[in-house]
Amino acid sequence: MQVRCDVRLADLTTLAVGGPIERLVEVEDAAELIAAVREADEAGRPLLLLGGGSNVVAPDEGWPGDVVLVRSRGIERTRTTLTVQAGESWDDLVAYAVENRLAGIEALSGIPGSTGATPIQNVGAYGQEVAQTITAVRVYDRGEKAERTLAPDECGFAYRDSRLKREPGRFVVLDVTFALDASADSRPVGYAELARRLGIEMGKTAPLADVRAAVLELRRGKGMVLDPADPDSRSAGSFFTNPIVPASHAVDGCPSWPAGDGSVKLSAAWLVQSAGFGRGTRQGNVGTSSRHSLALTTEPGATATDLLAFADRVIGAVQEQFGVTLTPEPTAVRP
Repeated sequence: MQVRCDVRLADLTTLAVGGPIERLVEVEDAAELIAAVREADEAGRPLLLLGGGSNVVAPDEGWPGDVVLVRSRGIERTRTTLTVQAGESWDDLVAYAVENRLAGIEALSGIPGSTGATPIQNVGAYGQEVAQTITAVRVYDRGEKAERTLAPDECGFAYRDSRLKREPGRFVVLDVTFALDASADSRPVGYAELARRLGIEMGKTAPLADVRAAVLELRRGKGMVLDPADPDSRSAGSFFTNPIVPASHAVDGCPSWPAGDGSVKLSAAWLVQSAGFGRGTRQGNVGTSSRHSLALTTEPGATATDLLAFADRVIGAVQEQFGVTLTPEPTAVRP
């Protein structure tokens, strides 16, 4: 394990905010990850785990303890099953699946971050989410001080949510197992924008490579593929989840989709834009992306305080105008 004391959280997160780290510990496999977590816990030092840093608003004051940077790598394949180490790049995994004609995660192309973070957030986009393919999540349980393997029903997956997220700090993801389909074609496309880009009807399939290329094109058009040359990609992707409300509380004019149990899912992007925060709305060094109102971006000199204050303004405006409460998707870390 490598230990450093000269790093800032801003250097490790896609929003590029966050102060100095007391101890940065970089681990390269599951055994080192468990050892680093145990060492911090036994010493009573605050612990923060980081993968790709793409879903975190890091504190300006920094971190007064250990930040463990998860860099474990490896994909183990058994026919159509992949067991993937937590530090493996998510988009590299999607590319591997597409290249090897394994369907089920192709619509999740271009999402930044590490594989170990995906079950926590139940990452999803363009009609797919990881809960549809995950069969097991191996974790270190800090409460029980033991390794465990969680089955899907134990993960408590929900829309952009899971038990791992609802019990913050308890579970350290070591690896994730996915069951995919042996196919050169995608799973049925379940997102209208993607189907239009592919020139197919909803529910039809398309070659895996075509789906991946279309998703990457769509995401780049919204500034949601990480690129140092693209200031709009200096973000955490979508900053707010699409709110789920009773159908009776649907907002006139707002795009919505059935969400089960008499509920509908509203378009957070429409709500943000209609509340007066359209694309390119800025407040100092933070604001909405110039290409997508749902992404909040930062400029050099921005702080987490600035960003969260802007997000609160958006939340307040949407609540006042439409009576709907937006929920941030990234985690605002507190020391």
